[in-house]
Amino acid sequence: MADTNPALQTPTDLARNDTRSVAEALNAALADCYALYLKTKNFHWHVSGPHFRDYHLMLDDQATQILGVTDAIAERVRKTGNTTLRSIGDISRRQSIADNDRDFVSAAEMLSELRDDNLKLVERFREVKDASEEAKDNATSGIVDDWTDEAEERAWFLFEASRKG
Repeated sequence: MADTNPALQTPTDLARNDTRSVAEALNAALADCYALYLKTKNFHWHVSGPHFRDYHLMLDDQATQILGVTDAIAERVRKTGNTTLRSIGDISRRQSIADNDRDFVSAAEMLSELRDDNLKLVERFREVKDASEEAKDNATSGIVDDWTDEAEERAWFLFEASRKG
């Protein structure tokens, strides 16, 4: 990540080198949030089958929750004196969650893929946690716990919804 333009530097008592590590981890998590949001909306729009209504509503709720955390992540980056994502291209360079452009995905495959992707997001949040604790960034360390819990809950709901019997 390039040095922040002086006009965008936010005052902080945290060491700049340490905050860069936190910002990089946050921006990677943010990219994955956007990738997961769009995939969740894609599946919400294209789900079909006997559980259509339940899955359609669940996926919409989950997409709303994922999008809701994006602003908090980006603002946390700015509060540490760094800059955040600027474009779809920036997201695509940083995301670890793969896009799904297939014409048809079964409901079972959708739930499974989203479960696994939410667990990947949990891994990203753990990286944020580690970087923030190393930087003594208590605010980021504390708030990332909530984001982790939400992603774990989404994975759990997707798992339970996909169980047979």
